[in-house]
Amino acid sequence: MGRTPLVIAAYAILSLTLGGQWIAAKLGVTAVPALELSTMRFAIASVVLLAACAVTRTPLPFGRWRPIAAAAACGVLGFNTLAFLGLSLTPASDTALIIPTTIPLATALFATLIHERLTARRLVGFAIATVGAALVIVGGQQAGGEPSSARLRGDLMELGAAALWGASLTIGALVVRKETVLGYVTLMVLIGTAMLLPLGAVPQAYRDLPSWTAETWFAAGFLGVFSTAVAFGLFFWAVRHFGASLAAMVTYLTPVAALLLAFVILAERPLWLQLVGGTVIVIGVRVGAARSHPAVAQGAVAA
Repeated sequence: MGRTPLVIAAYAILSLTLGGQWIAAKLGVTAVPALELSTMRFAIASVVLLAACAVTRTPLPFGRWRPIAAAAACGVLGFNTLAFLGLSLTPASDTALIIPTTIPLATALFATLIHERLTARRLVGFAIATVGAALVIVGGQQAGGEPSSARLRGDLMELGAAALWGASLTIGALVVRKETVLGYVTLMVLIGTAMLLPLGAVPQAYRDLPSWTAETWFAAGFLGVFSTAVAFGLFFWAVRHFGASLAAMVTYLTPVAALLLAFVILAERPLWLQLVGGTVIVIGVRVGAARSHPAVAQGAVAA
């Protein structure tokens, strides 16, 4: 996997931004319509990414707009619509379990279409990390939670969202073989924002924006800057260097990052079962990534 300081730092930052996004999203969707929050998230990210392109003089790959639009339809419009609507129906703990454990396997299956190998070692790593993620979430569950039809619908939406993100990563893996990561991410986010704008206007036509609280704007800002502009850039940097399926394994670290953030910000102490689960996740990611870098990298950068 190339355990250099740069890779370790990139994956650590990415896992923290992914771990924090569901906390921020849950705060946001309890105060404002889910699709409106999602639209503002990407509008903020668009401004940040365009500024980054201007500073670095990075051109946008307009010549590849068709596959990028397809990636935006899956990874921006589809993923965020289902994920945010699902989050309004199901507990954040369900989302934190379903999204991280479904994305890697869905991505690995999609990636076979672009000739990324689904090796036995990687499948074992997926299985181990999935067990670890389940331990982390189950360890933090409160007793007495009851299933409901709304919760089931929300969970199914989260499954669909994870599958769409896997499809978006696979499309992105093809495009970034020849295009810059920053240019690709910026154009994808811009197209995705344009797709989301009509849906975000459905509830209140954005008339309630002036009444948003500081907490809601903070949630939208965190989602836009860190969980989108920064996270998408790091995600597709990893896709370019390691391939879509291996890069997607970083989502397994999301529950671990969420535990760390809860400890630092909310002073919540993790339970022993969660700590065991976090250790199992790291082992699973290590097993799945072992000896994969050379083969994947060759496929990822080949013209």
